[in-house]
Amino acid sequence: MKYYPEITLLPNAEANLGFLWEKVYHQIHLALVENKTANGESEIGISFPGYKLECKKDFFPLGSKLRLFSKTEESLIKINFEKWTEKLIDYCNLSTIEKVPENISQYALFKRIQLKTNAIRLAKRRAKRKGVTLEKALEYYSDFKDSESSLPYINTVSLSSIKRNRFRLFILHELVEIPFSGNFNCYGLSSKEEHKQAVVPWF
Repeated sequence: MKYYPEITLLPNAEANLGFLWEKVYHQIHLALVENKTANGESEIGISFPGYKLECKKDFFPLGSKLRLFSKTEESLIKINFEKWTEKLIDYCNLSTIEKVPENISQYALFKRIQLKTNAIRLAKRRAKRKGVTLEKALEYYSDFKDSESSLPYINTVSLSSIKRNRFRLFILHELVEIPFSGNFNCYGLSSKEEHKQAVVPWF
């Protein structure tokens, strides 16, 4: 990955980072879906340079920046991210396309983590098994805590479902010293399949 523009989110009193991540990332996802490859994948990999697992007050674990990496400058120009973010001009700033620094010593793997289970899924099973309403079953799991739910996430909408279901996109971050190329999905994240995983420069 040799080229990238950077998007900086600009929160204010009316729009916090969580809200902005949802809006901006949705537009990026739309752009990647619109420009996906024949295999339904993306040529663009996303990085969150401010990613940190911290729980401080007023701190958003994904930070306020994202970078959009590609092997070629032409592919970034073709997608034209400026067009996709123009409605959010008051809330984010898109930089020009830059070259990745040459002295990169680390690379980042960003991938989606789907929780093995959650309260709603468990409640649906219980409702069916016990013959009770979903509301009643949800009460039973009111104290349930999702495993791995401490990971940073973005609220988003599934474009692949007819109902446009909302969900939390949990994102795992790992650093590696040796780069390897693989596949990115239309969220700009690495493939979940180990032999197809992809990394982006980390700086």
